[in-house]
Amino acid sequence: METKIGCYICTGCGIGEALKVQSLEKIATKEQKIPVVKNHPFLCGDEGVALIRKDMESEGVNALVIVGCSHRVKSESFRLGTALMDRVDIRDKCLWVLDVPEGDKTAAEDRQMMAEDYVRLGCVKVKKMNDPKPFEATTPFSKDVLVVGAGIAGLTAALEVARTGYKVLLVEKEETLGGKVANMHKVSPARPPYNKLEDNPLPKLLAEVKGNSNIRIMNSTVVQKTVGAPGLFDVTLKNGSSTAQERVGSIIIATGYTAYDPNKLEKHLGYGSSPDVITSLEFEEMAKAGKIVRKSDGKPAKRVAFSLCAGQRDSSHLSYCSGACCVYSLKQALYVIENQPDASAYLIYQEVRTPGQMEDFYRKVQNEGGIFIKGDVKQVAANTTGLTLDVDDKLLRQNIKMDVDLLVLATGMETTVDTVDPNSASPVGTQVEELPGSVLNLHYRQGPGLPSLNGPFPDSHFICFPYETRRTGIYVAGPARRPMGIAATRTDAAGAALKAIQVVESVARGAAVHPRAGDLSYPSFREEGCTQCKRCTEECPFGAINEDAKGNPLFNPTRCRRCGTCMGACPQKIISFANYSVDMIGSMLKEVEIPEADEEKPRILVFACENDAIPALDMVGRSRTNPLSPYIRIIPLRCMGSMNLVWIADAMSKGYDGILLMGCRHGTDYQCHNVRGSALAEIRLSKVSETLTRLQLEADRVKMVEVNIMDAETLPQVINNFVAEIKELDPNPYKEF
Repeated sequence: METKIGCYICTGCGIGEALKVQSLEKIATKEQKIPVVKNHPFLCGDEGVALIRKDMESEGVNALVIVGCSHRVKSESFRLGTALMDRVDIRDKCLWVLDVPEGDKTAAEDRQMMAEDYVRLGCVKVKKMNDPKPFEATTPFSKDVLVVGAGIAGLTAALEVARTGYKVLLVEKEETLGGKVANMHKVSPARPPYNKLEDNPLPKLLAEVKGNSNIRIMNSTVVQKTVGAPGLFDVTLKNGSSTAQERVGSIIIATGYTAYDPNKLEKHLGYGSSPDVITSLEFEEMAKAGKIVRKSDGKPAKRVAFSLCAGQRDSSHLSYCSGACCVYSLKQALYVIENQPDASAYLIYQEVRTPGQMEDFYRKVQNEGGIFIKGDVKQVAANTTGLTLDVDDKLLRQNIKMDVDLLVLATGMETTVDTVDPNSASPVGTQVEELPGSVLNLHYRQGPGLPSLNGPFPDSHFICFPYETRRTGIYVAGPARRPMGIAATRTDAAGAALKAIQVVESVARGAAVHPRAGDLSYPSFREEGCTQCKRCTEECPFGAINEDAKGNPLFNPTRCRRCGTCMGACPQKIISFANYSVDMIGSMLKEVEIPEADEEKPRILVFACENDAIPALDMVGRSRTNPLSPYIRIIPLRCMGSMNLVWIADAMSKGYDGILLMGCRHGTDYQCHNVRGSALAEIRLSKVSETLTRLQLEADRVKMVEVNIMDAETLPQVINNFVAEIKELDPNPYKEF
């Protein structure tokens, strides 16, 4: 179908008063040859939207350039049934970020030039778009969900998925279901008034799971191999000597946690040197049996000490806090107090962490007689009646000795998910059929496990994408994802269940699920131009590209998150999306009007990540307090990882005086929505000085900065300082060509 573009300019929000709208229309009609160009004083209102819809129905308009405010507002108003659309922001990123004193003709002229350039960019962008065709697999998609692990997280996730009508395959490696919660006596409060122990929720949950016809349970079963992609996962399951293959649409890993090895704590906490030093899990089993006793002689334990953070927040053991241990120890302290009226429970802590509603529970233990000692257990020695503890009391600022019957160690949680180095990649064909201990045995080029985040836990992003991993369609819930207690685990499992449903529905439509939700495009490869350099397979953060024995890329569309990192990586420019390509961005940057050198109006090209930098720029505009330089021109990128070095050369050849790249923060506490896109862009830019030298230009003309979504206050200074640095240089000599 032939594309017919309509350009619609909103004159509201002060646009009509500040800008020459007729000049903007002329840019679209005369220069860009857009067949339908109109303006309206309230384009996002009912009348404005009706105007656009009428042209789509009667004039055959099927591609839209909406000129007005940011694409991040009024998005519902402009859901008009076409994927060929660009929102040109001349309000937030032009009108509202420029300081134009009344009567200042030069400043008004600069503002008009900026708005006209943005109209050019939008028109060219839409002209370079093709209607994306959703991916259709040659074999049927599955909407079934595989849940691995049948503890409290797995059972909850399975039940939540099944309640919505989807089929669930619940796999558990043990013969019985329930995980560690099956061995618990009571659980911490999850309901108001949050100060009473509650019965174990597992029996009721198990009954609901077993009674749901949408859930198929396979116990004594492990995952031997996982191949494929969302909607098309083929999973080989092993039960004893028999195997079976199942196709599923998404996967939830809910394998729980492994307690930190207490034998590593023998030196100062005495585990293994005395039977009266036990772990929290061992104490729980004792409480469930109804006998809190010294293990050394079987006599009642009336003085019980709890060492919180046992081997945690310690660089020699676990560097992190496991979050739930404090509340777990509070619960067990109540076991002691309620078991015998004359018993004492000592909680030796660094800090007591009671998140959520657990503060009332903490007060409950205090009021019931729990004794809190801020300090560290330095030494443990056995005596004739139990143990003697040497404790460094931080509040009294002295060492104290305590005689107790039991010492309970609140050891931390370690994930059960096998993680891999996210920067490693294995050649095709080197993977073994089965890796002992692996949860999924993924047959991905990047290895059989899941990439870790900061530390040993698998995840995709610190803030924005809970439950998700860097393997699209595979989600992690509960302590396997990060340390947490039972209440948080059940909430976590429900969230993962929702994500697992979202992905199978999105895949069935051929749409991306995150972060570009609903995007129907996916990369296409011009295979005859491929040089088998393997950069796309190595740099894809999500394992969406494998390769055959000859090094040719093998693409898995449903794994793709549409970030464009592969497009930026390809030196041959053979990878593109229907609605995002190297040619598109290159054509856009060439369309900007570059003033002559003697006009002393430099042009600074800003490539801005749409996930962090663009929202930060929107906030700059809405604040209207920190004006930006009128010499910048902003082009949003899906991710800085999609930045292709050819754009740098093209921009300099066009006559831009400087280029500023604004990507997400990367490194240990990365915030890049696509994991390492900004880091890859920085690596690529390290090679750009050679290109600039070849063009006889200063390397200082190109700079990359990290931008957080909350950097709106400091961003104007960053941009304006760079403009000032560029103005100190001579004008780009390529302006004259």
